[in-house]
Amino acid sequence: MKELDLFDDLNPEADRPQRDVSHAAWHDHAALLALLQRWVDRGWLRPLDRALVVFLHREVGDGHPLLLLAAALASHQLGRGHVCLDLAQTLAAPNLALSLPPEGDDLSDPPPLPSEILDGLHLDTWRAALTDPMLVGEANHGRAGNTPLVRLDTAGSTRLYLRRYWQYEQDIRHALHGRLTNDLPTPPTDTLRQALEALFGEATATQAHDDAQLDWQKLACALAARSRFSVITGGPGTGKTTTVVRLLALLQALQLGQQQGKGSDRPLRIRLAAPTGKAAARLNESIAKQVEGLSLLELATAASTDGVDIRTLREAIPTEVTTLHRLLGSRPDTRHFRYNPSNRLSLDVLVVDEASMVDIEMMAALLGALPPRARLVLLGDKDQLASVEAGAVLGDLCQRAEAAHYTPETSNWLAQVAGATLPERYQSDHGQALDQAIAMLRVSHRFDASSGIGQLAQAVNRPLSSDHQPKDKRRAVRGVFQQGYADIAHLRLSDSDDPALDRLVVDGNPNGFLNKGRGRAGRDGELPPPTGYRHYLETLAGHRPPADADLEHDRETFDAWARAVIDAYGRFQLLCALRKGPWGVEGLNPRIARALRRQGLIHASDAELERGWYLGRPVLVTRNDYSLGLMNGDIGITLALPLPGQPGETMLRAAFPSNDGSGRIKWVLPSRLQAVETVFAMTVHKSQGSEFTHTALVLPDAPNPILTRELIYTGITRAKDWFTLAESGRGILDEAVLREVTRVSGLT
Repeated sequence: MKELDLFDDLNPEADRPQRDVSHAAWHDHAALLALLQRWVDRGWLRPLDRALVVFLHREVGDGHPLLLLAAALASHQLGRGHVCLDLAQTLAAPNLALSLPPEGDDLSDPPPLPSEILDGLHLDTWRAALTDPMLVGEANHGRAGNTPLVRLDTAGSTRLYLRRYWQYEQDIRHALHGRLTNDLPTPPTDTLRQALEALFGEATATQAHDDAQLDWQKLACALAARSRFSVITGGPGTGKTTTVVRLLALLQALQLGQQQGKGSDRPLRIRLAAPTGKAAARLNESIAKQVEGLSLLELATAASTDGVDIRTLREAIPTEVTTLHRLLGSRPDTRHFRYNPSNRLSLDVLVVDEASMVDIEMMAALLGALPPRARLVLLGDKDQLASVEAGAVLGDLCQRAEAAHYTPETSNWLAQVAGATLPERYQSDHGQALDQAIAMLRVSHRFDASSGIGQLAQAVNRPLSSDHQPKDKRRAVRGVFQQGYADIAHLRLSDSDDPALDRLVVDGNPNGFLNKGRGRAGRDGELPPPTGYRHYLETLAGHRPPADADLEHDRETFDAWARAVIDAYGRFQLLCALRKGPWGVEGLNPRIARALRRQGLIHASDAELERGWYLGRPVLVTRNDYSLGLMNGDIGITLALPLPGQPGETMLRAAFPSNDGSGRIKWVLPSRLQAVETVFAMTVHKSQGSEFTHTALVLPDAPNPILTRELIYTGITRAKDWFTLAESGRGILDEAVLREVTRVSGLT
């Protein structure tokens, strides 16, 4: 079998001969279970998926084999991010129903592909096999019951759910419908207009023809001020955090202004949350700075005829950010939370950052725990990678965000309160209630026309259309690298042992940039040239505290050292798409460690590099550890501290930033860290919510379904000042930017 055979499903025009003979797995349970076992053995299917089929077959022995096959595939889709199995899509692209090809598979002696098994199967035949009242409930006819599977027929297809995920979808749909249809008292137009002008300045009521002429942040605040549910989406540098800080100031000012004369000055109870500890830490730091620099005098005056006390207003704007798991009160070893529909959260406003990372199960739990009258504001980039778990809730909600679809009523109201006349392309007589609650920030303040990072991200992110064909997109993406932008570099590698990869990870490959990265202006003067991991390791050695210092009496000295090393580490990060193989984190991490050892930057044996601890080892937390206060995604550096009372002797400890804005360092014994991995190389998924001065994205040398437009876009936008694309396989980037993440769900 040729490797490209696995990717025929990516080409809808690929010819596949039809056959008249059905496969044995269609009607024979033993043949089906044997097939599923071969898929499991090969890594194409999870053991969990086959175990579900075994359970269903044991409980209901006469379940149709095609139904059990659909159940296995529906279960497998959850592990790949889909909420359900779409039968028509599966028949159109069978090989995308499994994890093909699994990372590291040499494709020798493969079992039958799904395209072989499903060849000749018609949709009506498969639908008929799903009619089993013991196993499948029918959502269309109100007979969902308590069956383990739920079927939903749609125009031209059928979706099969595991019951729990069908219920999550229903819970989200009902919760959002209630928030969008129940009226929320809106502040008087004049008061809201004056408050918005105090925050953003007075607008000139002219017809806007260009996105840059509109203050999208102001429009987003206006829309969120009148709804129990709102979404603020936008790419990197569009000001999502700035917008939400001003929104919180606006809501608190209006609340305190309304309370005057009523014998109460109770501010809104506002909570801020993010999916991961890393994202929470970034938002915490960013919001604290924004609130500190926010001018509130005019807003306090505009919110009430008697004015609002500025000190009270500033103190009412929260800066502490928590994780969603902590907010809801996760219970160890269960899927349940302390806060739920029977025990609601005590809050008036909840802001969730990096909402693209929130999966369907967490979103359902979150909505269920919110008080009915509370506001929910989601922040995130709709074009980033979706959550690792099943669902792409933010992407589903924002499918119509590009064209806005604001109704004439909404457009007229925005003109009154924000002084903005929207272009006709953003108006629609057929706008839905959800459209009126979504604001998309469209102007980047980080990446301008002179930024190669911004131009590359834009070229990658542009969807295909009738006037933008695949060849046009490939040409546009490649063309960005040929324009001579100072902040991007393209590194071609011959193979995984190419010395150029060592030069990239050790020194940042400055020779790949214009003028070797020198002379480029930044906001605070000339930017330092791009670096690799040498920089943080030299910082580690050069800023080490004196030999006679000890942690107990010189804590700040050691904390300052750790902060310097952690900050220096953030100057460079290598990202990859895969976990396994020579181009995945499992292959690249030891390869990079050995390259650094050859340069004399780290000192460790082969065994320590593979499985042990050594000075300078960067580690990534892969599971929340509430006892240590460490969250999934936190990064720490292994440092050596002097042993008390033993001159010249040291002990290794991992230093982590405290994530509370205090600047303190958590010093953790390696023996207490049970869920960490070396992080010279990090997957793009793990990098979400992070930002690095110089980001390098390395692509594998063979096609893989995980390589998508969203993954490339997310990798590019992790870069703050410098970006390097490293690739060895010809055409891999061209294929990746054409492939979009299509997560099957019923929220679209």
